[in-house]
Amino acid sequence: MLGRVVITGGAGFIGSHVVDYIAAHSLADEIIVIDNFSSGSLKNIEHHISKNYFKLVKADLKFFDSSWVEVFKEADTVLHFAANPEVRISAVEPRIHFDENVVATFNVLEASRKGDVKNHFFASSSTVYGDAEKIPTPEDHPLKPISVYGASKASCELLYYAYSRLYGFNTVVGRYANVIGHRSSHGVIVDFINKLRLNPQMLEILGDGTQKKSYLHISDAVEATIATIFHVINVGGFHIFNIGNADWITVKEIADIVVEEMNLKGVQYRYIMSTPDGRGWPGDVKFMLLDISKIMSAVRWRPRLSSYEAVRKTVRELLGKEIFT
Repeated sequence: MLGRVVITGGAGFIGSHVVDYIAAHSLADEIIVIDNFSSGSLKNIEHHISKNYFKLVKADLKFFDSSWVEVFKEADTVLHFAANPEVRISAVEPRIHFDENVVATFNVLEASRKGDVKNHFFASSSTVYGDAEKIPTPEDHPLKPISVYGASKASCELLYYAYSRLYGFNTVVGRYANVIGHRSSHGVIVDFINKLRLNPQMLEILGDGTQKKSYLHISDAVEATIATIFHVINVGGFHIFNIGNADWITVKEIADIVVEEMNLKGVQYRYIMSTPDGRGWPGDVKFMLLDISKIMSAVRWRPRLSSYEAVRKTVRELLGKEIFT
């Protein structure tokens, strides 16, 4: 059991699905969600409101105050998802990622220290590797982020490591690949669907279309998250796990799937390149495939859906052709 669990960013995409899973499987005595709703939505968690096991605290983690810090005093586990998820914005507004990722994480760690919370999950990202020199990329690969978003996540990982060593936290850092699925509000699939609804004849694609990355369906991401937090509770210490898929898919292949699922014909692709080597924007990692052998061995988790299957399922969910389960 997770005991009394605090989930920051629990109204967001990944966080709200984690709330659903924990509640559905009765894995916690109480679930406390902290969210400022800058990117999350009340709609994602409204079915939990008024339930005895659930408490919602609307607060901004950038500001360390009693409105939310007090709830850490009796918590057993913290799952920290709160962050600004838009990688692209860090190229033009870098302070957003410093404030909403680094400052917020420091405050969560301080609240955890003061509240003596021992068990932690931190939602990190594959962007910490930057342009990886080894693909598939293992957890011990050097961290060389090429975006402020990636740098902010790497900074948070170091803060977690220091707090774990100094204050005895049991911590797992989950470096997610691209997580997609029902409730996602940004990313390439959402972008393509929105553009094609406005203009079914032409699709503008950021980059040259050869960008190739790993995608993980939210259902797999949640199962991996829960498996890793129970692992660290059982064994203790500080652990890092890649949470991704065993295959990858190009941006053009994603576009083809979206066009097919929307039953469109004769769509023209227009490629908009922001860099000479065909990236979608400055700071975009062009090729990403994580080595997931460590999590498969240590935690006995593996994804149920491939990147291709995850993309198609997500498109169908977002179009309302398939009900999320």
